[in-house]
Amino acid sequence: MAGPRGAPEPPPRALLPPLLALALALAGGAAAAGSVRLAGGLTLGGLFPVHARGAAGRACGPLKKEQGVHRLEAMLYALDRINADPALLPGVRLGARLLDTCSRDTYALEQALSFLQALIRGRGDGEAAVRCPGGAPPLRAAPPERVVAVVGASASSVSIMVANVLRLFAIPQISYASTAPELSDSTRYDFFSRVVPPDSYQAQAMVDIVRAFGWNYVSTLASEGNYGESGVEAFVQISREAGGVCIAQSIKIPREPKPGEFNKVIRRLMETPNARGIIIFANEDDIRRVLEAARQANLTGHFLWVGSDSWGAKISPVLNLEDVAVGAITILPKRASIDGFDQYFMTRSLENNRRNIWFAEFWEENFNCKLTSPGTQSDKAARKCTGEERIGRDSTYEQEGKVQFVIDAVYAIAHALHSMHQALCPGHIGLCPAMEPTDGRTLLQYIRAVRFNGSAGTPVMFNENGDAPGRYDIFQYQASNGSAGSGGYQTVGQWAETLRLDVGALQWSGDPWEVPASQCSLPCQPGERKKMVKGVPCCWHCEACDGYRFQADEFTCEVCPGHLRPLRNRTGCRPTPVVRLSWASPWAAAPLLLAVLGITATTAVVATFVRHNDTPIVRASGRELSYVLLSGIFLVYAITFLMVAEPGAAVCAARRLFLGLGTTLSYSALFTKTNRIYRIFERGKRSVTPPPFISPTSQLVITFGLTSVQVVGVIAWLGAQPPHSVIDYEEQRTVDPEQARGVLKCDMSDLSLIGCLGYSLLLMVTCTVYAIKARGVPETFNEAKPIGFTMYTTCIIWLAFVPIFFGTAQSAEKIYIQTTTLTVSLSLSASVSLGMLYVPKTYVILFHPEQNVQKRKRSLKATSTVTAPPKGEDTEAPK
Repeated sequence: MAGPRGAPEPPPRALLPPLLALALALAGGAAAAGSVRLAGGLTLGGLFPVHARGAAGRACGPLKKEQGVHRLEAMLYALDRINADPALLPGVRLGARLLDTCSRDTYALEQALSFLQALIRGRGDGEAAVRCPGGAPPLRAAPPERVVAVVGASASSVSIMVANVLRLFAIPQISYASTAPELSDSTRYDFFSRVVPPDSYQAQAMVDIVRAFGWNYVSTLASEGNYGESGVEAFVQISREAGGVCIAQSIKIPREPKPGEFNKVIRRLMETPNARGIIIFANEDDIRRVLEAARQANLTGHFLWVGSDSWGAKISPVLNLEDVAVGAITILPKRASIDGFDQYFMTRSLENNRRNIWFAEFWEENFNCKLTSPGTQSDKAARKCTGEERIGRDSTYEQEGKVQFVIDAVYAIAHALHSMHQALCPGHIGLCPAMEPTDGRTLLQYIRAVRFNGSAGTPVMFNENGDAPGRYDIFQYQASNGSAGSGGYQTVGQWAETLRLDVGALQWSGDPWEVPASQCSLPCQPGERKKMVKGVPCCWHCEACDGYRFQADEFTCEVCPGHLRPLRNRTGCRPTPVVRLSWASPWAAAPLLLAVLGITATTAVVATFVRHNDTPIVRASGRELSYVLLSGIFLVYAITFLMVAEPGAAVCAARRLFLGLGTTLSYSALFTKTNRIYRIFERGKRSVTPPPFISPTSQLVITFGLTSVQVVGVIAWLGAQPPHSVIDYEEQRTVDPEQARGVLKCDMSDLSLIGCLGYSLLLMVTCTVYAIKARGVPETFNEAKPIGFTMYTTCIIWLAFVPIFFGTAQSAEKIYIQTTTLTVSLSLSASVSLGMLYVPKTYVILFHPEQNVQKRKRSLKATSTVTAPPKGEDTEAPK
């Protein structure tokens, strides 16, 4: 039958003599080391780590009771059951050649070459070239067994080494424990299969566990070799593809660690103390020494171990180190304890198990006794074995975790041979010529096609790469009754394509129910953004969204729109409160009080003047201009109420119109008065003819003409830019957003407001200039000096107003300070005009009427330099 696609060609004939010589040379070493042999029509090879790796140049070290002897006996048990089953391979007995790998890949390769002796000798080219001295033919030894398939090995590094040779001779291989992802490469390891899932599944399960715990920052620890390095590589690759998990450190434990190497490993792990989760793909010896180093560094409880199937549910890695291992999560291919094997193994004794050449060594190790008479001093302390000891009665016994998979591997080969026998030898009892010898390529096809329920009742099958489906149990090492020493492994979940974790069954040191953190950076608080650390996607710094910024997403802070301010936790924006100068505000109290008093006083003066309209004092003060001036003063007081009122279109229009109208009326009237007085006395110095435009009508025309400039300007402004109210969110945009306010106000900037008063200020300055020029007027014209004092004081008030008004432009209280300053300044300037020009007159009119009489006029000679006032304007004669 043709071999499968991609199967290797047989070795070239030129290579056979060297290979034969190598195999024959190594056969002696294998025989010297010993092997378990079972006779049969078809022979299966077996590779088991009966002994640990030797130290100081020795190939083999101490016996491995569970991983070695249990697994080897599991194969013997499976062969016994298969040979006793009449329905499976009827008439065909399976034999075996079982070898010890000593947990070392190079030594295992030497042992495995003995499987090739029969195959190489069968090609017939080797022995013909062998001649003894003198030409005598060599003695013929018993022909070696022809191995049709191999069960093993345990360690991935050993399986890889052996698979590279077995594939050259088309010998199928099924491992019961090798899980390195590299072995899934069917182009390189096409004759390799396994009944355990590869580490790529295991790595996926471990990534799912890490993500389920919310860990995003872990370190990896691997034993040097294919198993450890491939497992970590698979974990790193899957975690990178899945995202959300970063590797803090990837540390490799050397194959031959130097003294202090494990303390160095712990120190390196502590360089990233936040990465508490440690992913371990290491052999049990390395795991134990890592735990010891962690205890020596007083880091018990710091690390959160996640162990691969090499840790599994074994006691040996944590023996006497239970306190360091508490909380460790371990993973193991889904398995079951095989009751039939327990009955078989517990009945093994020195008498009924002579086929296992290592069983006597196991017996001594298991029962702590010696089978031979004590020789050395150390042996004298051990008792002599009686042979009556019993496993499980005189020693502790627990079935090793891979026993199920050893049995399944043997049965997979048996089922494949059975199917092959049915196809090639139909109706034939025993082997037929078509299966002598058995073709490895054909057998491989039948192996890949098997599907049966294994020893644990779970299906046994292989995919196109020879891998078994991934099914794992998740364990956690937990303390019992608060004592780590009496603790044990508890099942906390399962993985089969997806993770099913019983969170309630988990226990942790510290808070038993809270999963410890293994994160590079703690989650940011609401209102903080993540500022990522370059090159480490799981590490970040939390940066608060300050000012008017809010947390737009996990990584971004954005500024709230102008009319909004951030929430207190800065996860969004909220409307900014709107304020205005209200009637009840303390800032409005003083302006309103001044305005009310001013209006009252102005009304009283106007009423007094109207009542005494024809008296000398009223007539002498210029009635027409006085009423215009008093109207302006009234408007100046009234503007305070408009400035405090809620802004709206009507209020804003009234502000524009009346803000400058009152002052313009007042200063236009005062300007007309001072100008008239100045012109009269300047003309009087040169002529007795009165100057033009000094009549009451002329003065009113001048006053209203000057005022009309303001009115026309305001009307043009209203037409060009209709008034409306606005909410200014910048005016009170304080450093602290909690203090931010929007200000409801009219659409008048500071400059437009000053522009509105600018014309009035120009009139005020001009009026002041004429007041200065008219300061030398005779006392007969007693209004000149009060007007001068009024203008001087008014200038001082407005000079103080300007810096206060513009100096508070950046203040958070701007709306209050500027409005109060403006209204108080207006009221004070109006009060100065009212108090200096009209309050004395009113006082005389009301309280000294005897002075409100016509005085005699001065003679023309006495006033030769003074032109007589026009009709209707009287002057007081000197006393």
